[in-house]
Amino acid sequence: MRDDEFLAQVRDRGGCTDQSEAREATEAVLTVLAQRIGADEAQDLADQLPTPLDRPLRGSGADADASGEVFALDEFYRRVADRSRTQPDTAKQHAAAVLSTLPQAVSAGQIRHVRAQLPDEFGPLFGHQA
Repeated sequence: MRDDEFLAQVRDRGGCTDQSEAREATEAVLTVLAQRIGADEAQDLADQLPTPLDRPLRGSGADADASGEVFALDEFYRRVADRSRTQPDTAKQHAAAVLSTLPQAVSAGQIRHVRAQLPDEFGPLFGHQA
């Protein structure tokens, strides 16, 4: 999947007004996801995404923790809202849009690896993937 196709799906699913907002939402969600799943898993996920969508997952030192931080879904949403300077409800919508698009952009095996790093409460955000 090309980055513009990914962003179009995020735009449609997340109620974004345009590709620019979809890009900002995607960057915020993937950055927070990288904090949660850790540097190694984030790198593996980044390897399957097109540039520039991979950049937030590659870490920039301070955001890259080898084992990932432990925090719940509510904190995930809070961090996405802070990073994207949006309201919590918008952050929830954006998180669901980005994470439900990932299974169409990367391998099923990679999605299983990412989901294994997350509590069950994150599962519904990935759509219908098992």
